[in-house]
Amino acid sequence: MGHLDHAAYGWLTPVLSYVMASIGAALGLRCTVRALAATGRSRRNWLLTAASAIGTGIWTMHFVAMLGFHVTGTAIHYDVPLTVLSLLVAMVVVGAGVFAVGHGHARDRGKALVLGGLTTGLGVASMHYLGMAALRLHGRITYDLLMVGLSVVIAVVAATAALWAALNIKSPAAVAVASLVMGAAVSSMHYTGMLAVAVRVTPSDAGLPGATALQFIFPLAVGLGSYLFITSAFVALSPTADEREASASARRLGATAGAAAN
Repeated sequence: MGHLDHAAYGWLTPVLSYVMASIGAALGLRCTVRALAATGRSRRNWLLTAASAIGTGIWTMHFVAMLGFHVTGTAIHYDVPLTVLSLLVAMVVVGAGVFAVGHGHARDRGKALVLGGLTTGLGVASMHYLGMAALRLHGRITYDLLMVGLSVVIAVVAATAALWAALNIKSPAAVAVASLVMGAAVSSMHYTGMLAVAVRVTPSDAGLPGATALQFIFPLAVGLGSYLFITSAFVALSPTADEREASASARRLGATAGAAAN
């Protein structure tokens, strides 16, 4: 068996991956809160932004953490199409869960929460194990099925808790706390899944297919991280429904006062 190192760069990759997961969760939760206060096309757009933020944050968390994953006796490459597919799966399946909650009727919110949490959690787990399927190394990867099952349970519970927070927590401070908890849960799911991994190395001088992490994963993670920061700034600067209503009321009062003066 090859020796596995899940943090070859020390605390750098675990901490940075946790930060990315928390930012994605914070942005997704904030957008979901905005969506629930909106209607029509505006609600749909906020939900799409929420899905892309959560999916991007989770994917970036996974692969930033994977930058610190080393196996003694073999290099590690990544299959590019499978890696991209894992990102798309994260966004699409997480989006399905977010839309289930965002478009659910108030009286059916409990059912929508269960469905959304299950769908989103399975999406997170699917992304993780698709990303692991993209690994190319000299050897064979096996999994402890009990730990795999535990990681899936953690993903579903974390996703359900996050969607519950989106439905019930409105203040920015509470959303920030919920995001830190969600980031910790997603990180726990990742490292639980990684504890399920064992690698039987077969030494070889043959070249590996795919791209190295620094050739492909790192630039893509930086790009997606930049997207999260830019989108966070946009959401922070966008007026809330209450602020728009207050602005509209102020304009109406101003127009009324102007008409009275004339």
